[in-house]
Amino acid sequence: MIRFARTDTSLLGRWWWTVDRWTLAAVVCLMGFGALLILTASPVAADRIGGLGSFQLAQRQIVFLFLGLAMLIGVSLLDPRTLRRVTVVGLAVSLVLLALTLFMGAEIKGATRWLNVVGVSVQPSELAKPMFAVTLAWLLSTRNSDGSFPTHRPETWIAIALWLALGGLLLRQPDLGQAFLVSAIFGVELFLAGLSLQLVGLFGLVGGLGLIGAYFALPHVSARINGFLDPTAAGSYQVERSIEAFMNGGLLGRGPGEGTVKALLPDSHSDFIFAVAGEEFGLLVCLMITGLYAFIVLRSFSRLIQEENLFVLLAGTGLLTQFGLQALINMASSLHLMPTKGMTLPFISYGGSSMLAMAVGMGMVLALTRRRIGAGGPV
Repeated sequence: MIRFARTDTSLLGRWWWTVDRWTLAAVVCLMGFGALLILTASPVAADRIGGLGSFQLAQRQIVFLFLGLAMLIGVSLLDPRTLRRVTVVGLAVSLVLLALTLFMGAEIKGATRWLNVVGVSVQPSELAKPMFAVTLAWLLSTRNSDGSFPTHRPETWIAIALWLALGGLLLRQPDLGQAFLVSAIFGVELFLAGLSLQLVGLFGLVGGLGLIGAYFALPHVSARINGFLDPTAAGSYQVERSIEAFMNGGLLGRGPGEGTVKALLPDSHSDFIFAVAGEEFGLLVCLMITGLYAFIVLRSFSRLIQEENLFVLLAGTGLLTQFGLQALINMASSLHLMPTKGMTLPFISYGGSSMLAMAVGMGMVLALTRRRIGAGGPV
């Protein structure tokens, strides 16, 4: 157990007494659930992929889990000014990598979202989201001399250009889900920064028209929406198996490793891992996992709401919007509450890029919500 005296002025000592240890503990619990579920779901996935040992996927994910934990703690040590500088560079690198995926990316299931870097598959869009949230907050936190929203300042137009560039690259892959998340971050931060309700409504209208356009322009989007509206339509196989898994699990589940539906779900270790939790551990554990996500978001917001620094407030809100929405979309898709979307469940689904990017994002949240010793507000 970590123990530091309150008089300890070392880097780790000051970090321990200023970081939100409850949120940190909740994130570690999610990682623990993730490791357990990967151990139960990955052997079947490894057999289906072929050429892998039964627990090779689990071993890879556990390595990424420890790397993610180290990155989460390392990023949470940063002060807001350093964090801002790091994210500007990180966003620039992410945009370059996203552009490269269009020319050099590996095509999987009709999408080019991954780059092969030294034998490791990297998904640049995962890293781009937290970098965009913090960089956007920095641009939108500038004020006019009277304190009003800087509608005509260059920073606002740069923010809009970054949103359009990032969203455009994501749509070219195509990845409508990630583009939606980026747009949600953009809209929430614009609203909190003080943009008029009329302009916020205009952006919302543009977003709604974009979704309608995606339905008619992208066949895979229309197929998923049609499958959601009509359960008997083709393409609803995974959702049917997911619902079957929850029904089989009941209140307490069948027990670790005893689930059978995961052998029928192609993405049981990634997009539909929540269904594996439902079948093997039951409703109570699923509610516990959901409660951990809610606790992290609400606990962090409770600390941010006391913040007087606009940059910290906007950045933290953008990061929590991404985290909470991504978890909600994954779980809702598994329960057939919305059209399916290939999006990982934070800290639980298989995927090194997702694990590390989520660790960076939550590390940023912990850094922004740290408190000064002897002061009431966050660092």
